[in-house]
Amino acid sequence: MAKVKLGNKVTNFELPATGDQDISLKDLAGKNVIIYFYPKDNTPGCTQEGQDFRDQYTKFKRAKTIVLGVSRDSVKTHTNFKAKHNFPFELLADTDEKLCKQFDVIKLKKNYGKEYMGIERSTFLIDSKGILKEEWRGVKVKGHIDEVLAAAKKYTPEA
Repeated sequence: MAKVKLGNKVTNFELPATGDQDISLKDLAGKNVIIYFYPKDNTPGCTQEGQDFRDQYTKFKRAKTIVLGVSRDSVKTHTNFKAKHNFPFELLADTDEKLCKQFDVIKLKKNYGKEYMGIERSTFLIDSKGILKEEWRGVKVKGHIDEVLAAAKKYTPEA
């Protein structure tokens, strides 16, 4: 599968998600889509990031923008994480890393001197026509939501 590139159409994907459903990009045509990749459910940074998207969710809705979180965790783990923090958006389970690889977010990471391959916190904005318009890689959670919301408003499709 081709890797995403700014200014290009994003290849369709379909993944299992919370809410006992499969979500595909083609089903979201006509709306902006924010996809944020995060390392792991129920960890401090990932929880804060999800809460930031939750707290601004109505503003994303007004900007005709769907928010989707993605990690390698299972749908079951996602379902518990979503319920615990009242996330109003769906979480996608990329257990085989297909979407992670399409968006090139699997990177060599270090934790306590140990090296491993993991998700680099990253966010992508796909416009209503399926074109990748913005990307944020190596995201720091603090203040990130404001940048993403401003970009979503910039690309809001006409009613």
